[in-house]
Amino acid sequence: MAYDFNPLKKQLTGVEEWLKKEFQQIRTGQATPAVLDNVKVEIYGAPMGLKEVASVIIEGARTLRIAPWDKSQTKEIEKAITVANLGLSVVVDDQGLRVNFPELTEDRRKDIAKMAKDKLEESKKQVRQHREGIIRDLTAKEKEGGYGKDDIFRLKNETQKIIDELIKKLDVMYEKKEKEVLG
Repeated sequence: MAYDFNPLKKQLTGVEEWLKKEFQQIRTGQATPAVLDNVKVEIYGAPMGLKEVASVIIEGARTLRIAPWDKSQTKEIEKAITVANLGLSVVVDDQGLRVNFPELTEDRRKDIAKMAKDKLEESKKQVRQHREGIIRDLTAKEKEGGYGKDDIFRLKNETQKIIDELIKKLDVMYEKKEKEVLG
């Protein structure tokens, strides 16, 4: 009897996408617009994402250019980036804003690598919770009599293979990010 692993695979893909997004937002000393994804700008009394009020482009290896669509909002954008406490310096000029990524110190690099490791562990915790859900479901199905002991054993092994495959992917993502951060 076949077991539908598609819900599990969809959940695991969600975990992988979440970790990718989290890693994109971790600053590495190189300019990347993803670092500003969580910055909210107070415009007309409502918080809006930075991408909703300005275009963000990479200007140099450690510089982003922010061009507000409404030039009168430049001060609010500058304030939002400063309040976000990302360790970036912001300079206002006639074209909009320039965001500079300072060179990271060795201690800061280690802190960032530790933060990335914490995100990895958080994603692995989510994966384990999904696995436990499948194991509980399989155990319940065995008690109902829908599956035999051999089927349950095989399905648990298949579940573990799917989990191990994802854990390897997550570890590779972390190693890549760690190498990027520590240089």
